[in-house]
Amino acid sequence: MSGFSSEIRVADEDPREGDGSFEATARIVDAGGTDDDSTVEAALRPRRLDEFPGQPKVRDQLGLVLEAARRRGSPPDHVLLSGPPGLGKTTLAMIVAAELEQPIRVTSGPAIQHAGDLASVLSSLVEGEVLFLDEIHRMSRPAEEMLYLAMEDFRVDVVVGKGPGATAIPLELPPFTVVGATTRAGLLPAPLRDRFGFTGHLDFYEVADLERILQRSARLLGVPADEDALAEIALRSRGTPRIANRLLRRVRDWAQVHGTGEVDVTAARAALTLFDVDEAGLDRLDRAVLEAMCRRFGGGPVGLSTLAVAVGEETDTVETVAEPYLVRQGYIVRSPRGRLATPLAWGHLGLTPPPGEQTPLPLPDGADGGRFG
Repeated sequence: MSGFSSEIRVADEDPREGDGSFEATARIVDAGGTDDDSTVEAALRPRRLDEFPGQPKVRDQLGLVLEAARRRGSPPDHVLLSGPPGLGKTTLAMIVAAELEQPIRVTSGPAIQHAGDLASVLSSLVEGEVLFLDEIHRMSRPAEEMLYLAMEDFRVDVVVGKGPGATAIPLELPPFTVVGATTRAGLLPAPLRDRFGFTGHLDFYEVADLERILQRSARLLGVPADEDALAEIALRSRGTPRIANRLLRRVRDWAQVHGTGEVDVTAARAALTLFDVDEAGLDRLDRAVLEAMCRRFGGGPVGLSTLAVAVGEETDTVETVAEPYLVRQGYIVRSPRGRLATPLAWGHLGLTPPPGEQTPLPLPDGADGGRFG
């Protein structure tokens, strides 16, 4: 099989991104997608599994599932892809359809708020079609219950009428494959998770994998780039391909306006400095949090609400936008008394921690309840 033959159909996709808990601050290192990202990503996405960089375990496991299904001549088990935004869940869903040479229907959890919404999508599927449900954890409960039956028995019960006279009419469905994507797998109810025959968790990418992604993107964008410049961009991309491609486009812009048009190390460093992305991939908000913790609160502990006031942001913004990356990289830890800066944070700011200060080991995610003060 060659080429990318899958037909893509969109079913009332919700334009919102993320979990909708707050309006995210526009950040160049935000892993959430934008309309501009979606347009560019469509052109840069790998079309086949052997073109997909990184995620070797998920790629090999998914390849086995798809190859076995092709040899049987039947649709594969339903697939659940989980992991932070920007790592390639949508791309893998498109690849599943391409490898099976089947059309793909694209919709999202927020767009399916009633069982009737899901019934209309399911009833129009053709045999072998791939149904991609992005942010599947945000589906309504009635729709989830209908999806259970559809995934397991390939049928739905359509209720006609209301009250005591209502009648459930079973509607048979052709065999199809659901590919669900979620950034919060823990919010999926167990009965729904159990109906996925394959679950793949996408991790953050190694720098070497990001360099390969950037090499391919630069080639497709027609941007001349040297290896050292792409390595510089990869180092600052927070392990996320979406961020890497976005930074590449901004470096390209700088090179075209202020440089020779070629993406070299000088252009990369100058452009990323202009956009406030430092050597560790931290941006203005990240550094503001670290500066407040170290300079104003002596490294902590400091409560989340107090920290948010100090940096002039909403509490949700600090907790959901800045904190996850800072915790993952070891710059801050959460303790029962509040947030504390680690020696790595002090060193990143070029500061010396107060003598005798001991930073506790990080607690498991959620062990502190997420808020103090």
